[in-house]
Amino acid sequence: MTALLEVRAMVCEHEGQTVVENFSLELQQGTLACLLGPSGCGKTTVLRAIAGFHEIAGGEIQLNGQTVSSSTRQLAPEHRNVGLVFQDYALFPHLSVGDNIVFGLGRLTAVEKRRQADYWLDVVGLTGFRERYPHELSGGQQQRVALARALAPKPQLLLLDEPFSNLDISLRERLALDIRDILKSQGTTALFVTHDQHEAFVLGDKIAVMQEGAICQWDTPFNLYHEPANRRVADFIGQGVLLAGRMISDDAVETALGVIKGNRSYPWRNGTAVEVLLRPDDIVISTDGAFACRVTERAFKGAETLYKLELQDGQSVLSLMPSHDDFAVGQAVRIDVCAPHLIVFQA
Repeated sequence: MTALLEVRAMVCEHEGQTVVENFSLELQQGTLACLLGPSGCGKTTVLRAIAGFHEIAGGEIQLNGQTVSSSTRQLAPEHRNVGLVFQDYALFPHLSVGDNIVFGLGRLTAVEKRRQADYWLDVVGLTGFRERYPHELSGGQQQRVALARALAPKPQLLLLDEPFSNLDISLRERLALDIRDILKSQGTTALFVTHDQHEAFVLGDKIAVMQEGAICQWDTPFNLYHEPANRRVADFIGQGVLLAGRMISDDAVETALGVIKGNRSYPWRNGTAVEVLLRPDDIVISTDGAFACRVTERAFKGAETLYKLELQDGQSVLSLMPSHDDFAVGQAVRIDVCAPHLIVFQA
């Protein structure tokens, strides 16, 4: 099956410097994907190149089998049938909500404009808001209007650049879930840019973790968390610590927390010094746990509490536990390891 979006070995430059190099990905129809990475990693440049606002220095971008960008061809943005949602909403302040939504639909009768506006306002959960103006809406409502305006022309691909960055934290996740449901209900193919991994986990069927203009790993949220491809991904995604150990077989490591045996094998010889990635959900505090340690830090998160625990050899691990049990800093506790995903790096 031909991918809706295919980017092959793309190179992007800015002021003579290469900012994206050998970038490749495929996006199938109906997939919601995210470009995730720190500021300056090149993710917005990738989005602008796909939209047609940034010429590429090498490689190729195809939309639905048609080459829209290469080093010798640049199809204008307005001819790509790509929708855009910006972080600052970019609504016209002098137009009503309804007129904002139908702005890009060409010549329509007044009746058809009202019908289209009302349809898309119903899709994004803002029925009855057609005659209001952007300044009369909250930030979350403005972002929904921006989404409706982008969806109204029925683009083959929707691009969203940090769409929730101007919203407060409590609203971001709720709106992210709502927008995911809206896009899935419409069968929309979308590519988000974000630096927030929680947003990426909520929104993305697939996520590309980017650093320094390249993809470190293109995978599902589950695999990025439990099966990071390298140290960079392991450091960027989630929380965790690297515990010193040594290989005793191809799928087992001896550590200060005993022998940890997992779901994959490694090619290193027995005795090789390694580090095992342990996530907070891999460490369970239990009254009859096998290993003694001491609470050195705690962070209450409502339903859960994150603990930093010092082992008897001085190394530390993290544990995320339900907050019904409350352990104080300095308290001695016992723990067990439950880490079926064995992620090991050479020391």
